[in-house]
Amino acid sequence: MARAGAILRTTVRTAGELLVTFAAVMALFIVYQLYYTNIVGRQEMSDEVSTMRKQWTATTPVAAVVRPSSSSSSTETPVPRAPAPKYGSGIAILHIPRLGADSIKAGTPVLEGVGLDILPKATGHYPGSATPGGVGNFAVAGHRKTHGEPFRHLDEIRSGDLVFVETAESWFTYPGQPGVKPTKNLITLTTCNPWWSSTQRMIVVGHLKDSAGTVTPGTALTADHPVLADRQHDSGGHRW
Repeated sequence: MARAGAILRTTVRTAGELLVTFAAVMALFIVYQLYYTNIVGRQEMSDEVSTMRKQWTATTPVAAVVRPSSSSSSTETPVPRAPAPKYGSGIAILHIPRLGADSIKAGTPVLEGVGLDILPKATGHYPGSATPGGVGNFAVAGHRKTHGEPFRHLDEIRSGDLVFVETAESWFTYPGQPGVKPTKNLITLTTCNPWWSSTQRMIVVGHLKDSAGTVTPGTALTADHPVLADRQHDSGGHRW
């Protein structure tokens, strides 16, 4: 009888220790997911933005030259399509005032691809979708929770809120239109919905409104920025 009681106590104690260990591991995992991945993700996004701007500053864009055909003055020489972006390469930097000050000033990097190696450190450009400002759908995916959560407040975007897309050559402006069926010259932002789940996708669509000429990369997006010059936009009480 005493032996059976000892075995029972040992079993209960061992089970209790295992449960405490499991709870501790789960608590550490939650801290890792909620806090550590965001700290690392935001730093990596900042590094990606810095890298892109350094590359843009060091690279002088060369305009394509189209010459008439020598055989016929009425025939235009077709302009070759730009090669598809290399996986993992920098595509653009997003600035979405509705999503907060960091999105306006620092910006959110957009890299080519939507793989598990891309989204923890940036938003991802869907391969095969249009490039910024081009005809078609410039589609971008990003995390809503963890890994820097760049699209955490994507659900707060209202119709008319502006999405600015910075590239090496220009800036493009898209008024956001949640729930609107896309047509052409548009941007589409996607993220998981609801929080902590991937059962649905939240989608925000914006149609190209205008584009600015060449702007020096790295210029802070403030009220006197060339992109915002002569434009005042009032969005939900936020004037910028």
